Amino acid sequence: MPHPLYFTACLSATTALVSLGSPSAAQVQDTLPLKKDVAERFTSDHFSPYAGRTFSTLLLWGDTHLHTEVSVDAGTMNKLSQEDAFRFARGHQVTTTHGLEAKLARPLDWLVVSDHAEMYGLMPQLLSGDQEILATEQGKAWYDSLTSGDDDIIFNTAMEIVASLSGDVPPIDNPKATQKAWQHYTALADQYNEPGIFSALIGYEWTSEGGDNIHRNVIFREDASKANEVLPFSQFDSKNPEDLWAHLADFEDRTGSDVLAIPHNGNLSNGRLFSVSNFDGSPLTEENARLRARFEPVIETTQIKGDSEAHPFLSPDDEFSDFDTWDASNLNGTQAKTQDMLQYEYSREAYKTGLLLEEQLGINPYKVGQIGSTDAHTGMAAVEEENFFGKHSGVEPEPNRWKHLVIEAPDPEFTIYGWKQASGGYAAVWATENTRAAIFDALERREVYGTTGSRIMVRFFGGWDFAPEDAQSRLPANLGYAKGVPMGADLPKRSGDGAPSFQIAALKDPFSGNLDRVQVIKGWLNADGTRGERVFDVAWGGDREIGDDGKLPSVGNTVDVENATWTNTIGAPELITYWQDPDFDPALKTVYYVRVIEIPTPRWTAYEAKRFNVQMDEDVPMTTTERAYTSPIWYTP
Repeated sequence: MPHPLYFTACLSATTALVSLGSPSAAQVQDTLPLKKDVAERFTSDHFSPYAGRTFSTLLLWGDTHLHTEVSVDAGTMNKLSQEDAFRFARGHQVTTTHGLEAKLARPLDWLVVSDHAEMYGLMPQLLSGDQEILATEQGKAWYDSLTSGDDDIIFNTAMEIVASLSGDVPPIDNPKATQKAWQHYTALADQYNEPGIFSALIGYEWTSEGGDNIHRNVIFREDASKANEVLPFSQFDSKNPEDLWAHLADFEDRTGSDVLAIPHNGNLSNGRLFSVSNFDGSPLTEENARLRARFEPVIETTQIKGDSEAHPFLSPDDEFSDFDTWDASNLNGTQAKTQDMLQYEYSREAYKTGLLLEEQLGINPYKVGQIGSTDAHTGMAAVEEENFFGKHSGVEPEPNRWKHLVIEAPDPEFTIYGWKQASGGYAAVWATENTRAAIFDALERREVYGTTGSRIMVRFFGGWDFAPEDAQSRLPANLGYAKGVPMGADLPKRSGDGAPSFQIAALKDPFSGNLDRVQVIKGWLNADGTRGERVFDVAWGGDREIGDDGKLPSVGNTVDVENATWTNTIGAPELITYWQDPDFDPALKTVYYVRVIEIPTPRWTAYEAKRFNVQMDEDVPMTTTERAYTSPIWYTP
């Protein structure tokens, strides 16, 4: 094989010829110093290493969880429309509810505007004086209060409207108005959907009773013509997710179109999101496990309301498990959290629970990929630390938002203040093209991952034949797909006696910190039904070595909090590695996923303190370690 520089010289020799037009094979062969075999490669379809590829080569960034004025709980204070949300995601500048100018430094590739199904579209219609809404007694009363000009009356009415969502029947039941709002949205999504440029997927959010957060975002694969065959399924239809799955199954059967649901962050569900029970508390059935597996291929692991990957109580040996932890109560602060609930709230534990349920039921309902998204109720998918606009429009950037109320609980101990908000996250999909169908398919096959807001690039492949030298490839996906399976898949059946091997590649976000380390998180099911886990540091920046305690020393911290900046003098811009499980037991069901951690960088609170020259309380964190969580790869004996 000639040295790569030989190809450079050959191509330089033919530059003038090629610039005048496409040369024939004979012309190229007659141009020295090209040899015949090299010329044939140059003119064949296979000279390019990218020719003929059919696997996923595009990394596309998006958000599956964004609310606008159409959501009842957002529309009481947010004035940004669904069109504003699409425009902002595509890189346009918008004016926020409180008059700030906002824009993304880097546009997103795709977006799901997932407004609440409950009384869908009510607020814009109500505030515009829609006659059908005002013809109802409740609509007229709310309209008069919201347009009274009295701040106290307006606030109390807004809280009354939000509280009404927890009832059994909608205070204003107008299917015609809902249909009008839904069809307006689906048409708008079709308008902003531009294949190859930007994908506007159609979706909505289904919620459930009380403060236990077991909500789902429903996403359609196709366009308005299919989505318009149903209205958003709301908690007024049923507060039971099993009924939602049945509704989705009926939609697919009737239309021949695909739909999926993405459960929200589990950390505020008080032990209900990843439970081993049916909704009514009875033991989980095989039928419901199969329905869940069919319609919920992905979970939301990280977002503004905290991180749900791991918890220090469940993973005490993992020094990175206590990250943006919200663990005092359920979503609305009406019930204190107890330690026994935690195992049913975090994705790492859910993966191990899924192995156990598969053993018992023959199906793993928690064989799911993981992503991040925002859950912003501002109409803006803006979660970069220096460009964070908060959970709702009441906490847009201003000098004191760090101590503003975000979620007010009956017990002040459970009230959430502004500084507690996590600036995250985003959903990353590996797709064949930027289209609705390709993005939906990536979610469905779980070739996706989540980040806490930065845009780290991650590849994760597993197989039986990877070798250490594979980590030297500059096209790791070529080898990854050729020799194994990507994130979200099952390992091929084992042949021989070896342990599974993995190829992992991570590249830093050019606008964020260097990479501290790459970790493989392994979970397994023991023969006696107990579960285990271990965190492996498999690649890292700098000259550090694993200590006698089995831990990798800290990468350090270069953050200048006062000036909200840092230096990338530690860590690494990229980490590529081969790793083989040193403790593999071929008899045990096992799950593996990758966590990539950045060096410390300024948290949004540090940017805010500098921007407004304010002094925050000592317990307010000023640095963060952004991270990415891949979907797993599973091994079944």
